[in-house]
Amino acid sequence: MVGDNVEMGVFPIAKAISMAEELGLDLVEISPKADPPVCKIIDYKKFLYEQKKREKVMKAKATKVIVKEIRFGPNTDDHDYDFKKKHAEKFLKDGAKLKAYVFFKGRSIVYKDKGEILLLKLAQELEEFGKVEQMPKLEGKRMTMFIAPKTKK
Repeated sequence: MVGDNVEMGVFPIAKAISMAEELGLDLVEISPKADPPVCKIIDYKKFLYEQKKREKVMKAKATKVIVKEIRFGPNTDDHDYDFKKKHAEKFLKDGAKLKAYVFFKGRSIVYKDKGEILLLKLAQELEEFGKVEQMPKLEGKRMTMFIAPKTKK
């Protein structure tokens, strides 16, 4: 209940409604399942405004996880590998998660071991920037690995 002149207590609905009208406020049911139901005399528009404001602040504080992807082939050349590794370093430094995967086209699936070696090499070289969240795992024609950035202390 709002205001100094309103005492807290159990009132019949009619009296509660009349008290709210006297104060020019709204009678809002807070907990309908309680026995007796719990109501509060408040300015409902102000209550909704403050609730929206709180939700907006909570949403702003929530961290958004960004996932960047880097694609390799099982026979990726050293220069291409280094080029993509530099991008991976940048992504991890910026605080984004990294999804590195080797895509096997056609019959290149016979080079599964090459793909796994490539991803493990990448994980080892990016060890100072991030830690492996999921080891290389073959899903269909893709071998995927996730690397999360190391938190700044």
